[in-house]
Amino acid sequence: MTDKITINPVTRIEGHAKITISLNSQGFVENALFHVTQFRGFEKFCQGRPFYEMPTLMARTCGICSVSHLIAGGKACDALLSVEIPVAAKKLRKIFNLGQLIQSHALSFFYLSAPDIFLGMDEDPLKRNITGLLEKYPDFTKDGIKLRKMGQSIIDILAGKRIHPFYVVPGGVNQPISQESREEILGFVPEIIRITKNAINLLKEQFSSLKLEIGTFGNFPTLFMGLVDNEGKIRHYEGALRVVDSSGNLIKDKLDPANYADFIGEKAENWSFMKFPYFKDFGYPEGAYRVGPLARLNVCSSCGTPEADIQLKEFRQIAGYPALSSFYYHWARLIEIIYAGEKIGMLLDDPDIVSNHICADAGPNCYEGVGVSEAPRGILIHHYKIDENGLITWANLVIATGHNNLSMNHAVLQVARHFIKGDDIKEGFLNRIEAVIRAYDPCLSCATHSVGRIAPTIAIINHKGEIIREI
Repeated sequence: MTDKITINPVTRIEGHAKITISLNSQGFVENALFHVTQFRGFEKFCQGRPFYEMPTLMARTCGICSVSHLIAGGKACDALLSVEIPVAAKKLRKIFNLGQLIQSHALSFFYLSAPDIFLGMDEDPLKRNITGLLEKYPDFTKDGIKLRKMGQSIIDILAGKRIHPFYVVPGGVNQPISQESREEILGFVPEIIRITKNAINLLKEQFSSLKLEIGTFGNFPTLFMGLVDNEGKIRHYEGALRVVDSSGNLIKDKLDPANYADFIGEKAENWSFMKFPYFKDFGYPEGAYRVGPLARLNVCSSCGTPEADIQLKEFRQIAGYPALSSFYYHWARLIEIIYAGEKIGMLLDDPDIVSNHICADAGPNCYEGVGVSEAPRGILIHHYKIDENGLITWANLVIATGHNNLSMNHAVLQVARHFIKGDDIKEGFLNRIEAVIRAYDPCLSCATHSVGRIAPTIAIINHKGEIIREI
């Protein structure tokens, strides 16, 4: 009887992590931990850099969600300048952010999680991937690839580059949108909505065979947090933070994101490089909360676009309100893609969108600035401090994935306890433990910012592949 199971690496996620599962003498799970094993010290190495470099520098945090860091970094720099950016620039930033949401959600759903959902959690790992999905569901898979491409194309059309684009600058954006580019992006909208509605219909058809997963994949009470506007509609670029509990009760509303440190605490543990944010009013670890697409649908009163609101109504009828199972992150992502397509169309319909007035001209007027937006994976916070020369003296990043850290660890333990009993440990059981992490779509390269808490392991292995010493 083994006393520990290690899943290393966790596959089909962005970044590097492992899971350790501790068993008692009867083979039942005592504990399970999700370890983030990589470290990237962005807060430290940006110190001394001019503040205006921050948006593009911070975009290098990740190749998947670089746009999200551009947006949050740009907003933090707007606060340092103490400016209100031009109307056209704000709308272009919103479209930019929604293009990022489309491509990232499509990547998560079609490439990383759909093989589990549509081919089966117990399918042969050699087939349980995007190529196996293409063989069995060719049209569905090609549509998913096309959907992600359209999201990336929106980024490319606006910024001239799909990955690590230089577009958002302090005070606005660096180039206007042409009438031709406006029409090109508008042309994507009907196809974005068609593909996504079809994917939602196919996903719902799988629910009857996934009842066990829906019931055990991070299905527990937590708080939920997300941005909404004054009417409670879902927002991704601006707004106030709302917190609801697992019964839908409003815990806090109209929280100013710039004052995040008043209500969000950050804890470090000695077994992970990822911080553990928590809601201060409830303490640690009881103040666990979830962010991202599931949380955003749970905290909002509506989406505010026609088709997305129809989808939200059905989502709440089937998944419950609030929806507690983290499996429903998959469905929530698809609803958000529909919202993004509709919202992009609405923003581009404004004739002012092609204005050449796209950047406010100013120098540093404040020594401290906070920028907050909704990344695909949840609330993203950039907090900078500068000196009188405009050089960064301190930075703190509270990353979307980090907000979910407590919940992801709870989810791993829940799934492990359900499926791991005794020596009968099937590959499909271990895949389910990985799959619950994929439901959150973590971006670990972004989220590893807990300095000095975890030590690396050095393993010395002989020619037979045996570990002869571990330090």
